[in-house]
Amino acid sequence: MTQTWQERAEAKRSSIIALIPPEWRITDPPNDQQLDVTGSYIQQFLSDNEIQITESTAEQILKNTHSGRWTAEEVTRAFCHRAALAHQLTNCLHEIFFDAAIASAKELDEHYAKNKQPLGPLHGLPVSLKDQFHVKDVETSMGYIGWLGTFEGRKNTGKERVYESELVRDLRATGAVLFCKTSVPHTLMSGETVNNIISYTWNPKNRALSSGGSSGGEGALIGLRGSVVGFGTDIGGSIRIPAAFNGVFGLKPSTGRLPYEGMANSMDGQNSILSVLGPLASSIEGLRVVTKAVLGRKPWLRDPLVVEMPWREEPEEEKGKMAFGVLRSDGTVNPQPPVRRAVEMVVKALKAQGHEVIDWTPPSHKTIMDETLKTWAFDGGADVKGAFALSGEPMAEQVKLFGALEKEFTGSEMAAVNVRLRQLKKEYMEYWNSTDKVTGTGRPVDAVIMPVAPFPAARPNGYLYYGYTGVVNALDYTSVVVPITNVDSSVDKVDEGYQAIDELDKAVHASYDPQIYHYAHVGVQLVGRRLQEERMLAIAEYVNKVLEKSS
Repeated sequence: MTQTWQERAEAKRSSIIALIPPEWRITDPPNDQQLDVTGSYIQQFLSDNEIQITESTAEQILKNTHSGRWTAEEVTRAFCHRAALAHQLTNCLHEIFFDAAIASAKELDEHYAKNKQPLGPLHGLPVSLKDQFHVKDVETSMGYIGWLGTFEGRKNTGKERVYESELVRDLRATGAVLFCKTSVPHTLMSGETVNNIISYTWNPKNRALSSGGSSGGEGALIGLRGSVVGFGTDIGGSIRIPAAFNGVFGLKPSTGRLPYEGMANSMDGQNSILSVLGPLASSIEGLRVVTKAVLGRKPWLRDPLVVEMPWREEPEEEKGKMAFGVLRSDGTVNPQPPVRRAVEMVVKALKAQGHEVIDWTPPSHKTIMDETLKTWAFDGGADVKGAFALSGEPMAEQVKLFGALEKEFTGSEMAAVNVRLRQLKKEYMEYWNSTDKVTGTGRPVDAVIMPVAPFPAARPNGYLYYGYTGVVNALDYTSVVVPITNVDSSVDKVDEGYQAIDELDKAVHASYDPQIYHYAHVGVQLVGRRLQEERMLAIAEYVNKVLEKSS
């Protein structure tokens, strides 16, 4: 008898829980009874040793696994336990393969015992993956019920069981331990993580709010320290949004820097604005160490779209005076009070160190976003509609835009969008170049301080605007998210008598409630030009240190 989509979803949901050892299962109180499940709340279920391991940074873990103080197995078991707890609290996992991870960790320990040295730069470091990465013997559903038991919706031939994405192979070769795959919104095209399998992925700091999307499972998992570093993807903000919402760091590189070969995706073949993969981590060093390790594998030899650009050493801190642009509003939707405060905190801290901060008044971001949105609709929604049709499952409210799409763009229409995007990139580049006349450093601004979203985090079904992140994808710039502060209901008051720009701006501001948002994370993004990953990580690290000193 053929199962309904509801039965298939329930079976998959139950199978995830069944892979959690009974001694790791907990009774989770309703969200409204326990909003914040970070810190001491999740710690109550862990041993002191597990807390010490899982709350260490990637750099600290690697120091201990490389010296032999910690075994890869004990580190892996600690993170598997905490990840299992995180899933029960937030619905952040699609796939659990703890047994395979522990087996891999044991092999690493055997290698260390025999050779008295680590296998590679990431020896013993647990790394989580967004559910777009193919891992041998692990399913990839990407949140689609119709993909369950298949290979990207197609019948399995058997060969797919051992197939792995290029980044997965690179991570294994460097000594990383892969242990779980994290939740995504079906279609991947949403700033909230929701699908018919795991339902909704909640923000662990405030379970009245979203964890973000589309790498929302990664954001929630790392926010709860169920992982120290993981990889997501970003075509409109999908790394940066979860990083900001969950108080962690995130790197969106430019296209061609890290290997995307062998990934599952929605709307594959749309090449006008490419999705990129990048890391989220609990520290800047976590972002740096995994990026450097992957580039050390020379991925350009196995992915034809990767630029042959090895890691370029940058100073840990920028020397001398720097100049920053600050975009307080893009003129389409104004940020809510906590986001404005976070931006000003960065500005104030940098000015106090003698750096220049100028108002960023670039060519219209709205014009860029108008063209960007067209690229996401090139196929008239055919790809995602086909994926939903495999099971008959409904689209979540957050992605119903794709259900309303009907018209496919012609080749000529797509070409016209590509020409326009190229023109807009040129205009933006020339504006950036022109800032050398006003920075006082003799060069254009080093980075731009921008909101990630107009809100600290979205309320369910409330992610209404993608302009602050999408424009960075259209320009193919590098961006690093830095957590700045938390919402303070006594400070971040509602704007009385607010004059909205339009109905969209009005709706975004109407969604802000200081009591609901109290203590939610607030992050900002630091945007640099194309292929400036090393430089932007150095600048982000400097900004983070300056903020820590000023707090």
